[in-house]
Amino acid sequence: MKNIDYYLSLPYRTEIYEDPEVGGYTVAIPELPGCLSCGETIDEAMKNIKDAKKAWLEAALEDGYPIPEPTKIESYSGQFKLRLPKSLHKKLAERAKREGISLNQYCVYLLSQNNALHA
Repeated sequence: MKNIDYYLSLPYRTEIYEDPEVGGYTVAIPELPGCLSCGETIDEAMKNIKDAKKAWLEAALEDGYPIPEPTKIESYSGQFKLRLPKSLHKKLAERAKREGISLNQYCVYLLSQNNALHA
């Protein structure tokens, strides 16, 4: 049977969100529903998520709740092809140039921001 040390050793993905209204940061572990913590700084939030993760796992083990293991990221290449209207391509390229970054970096930034809003 898998114990707490086994689950604590697994590489669960964490997501960090800045809270512009209240201040500070929230950190979540998406594979462990409801496992999140906060902190005034990123370092504090990351320290706090370790405690929250341990408490989440202990409660799940005690209650017999199934504990999902981290999603294997190796099955994703990190690349996909995207077709878009020429006018949108132009606008994105111009904005990336104004920001001083590549079009690819700018699109990754936009996707991450949107993903964070809808996570």
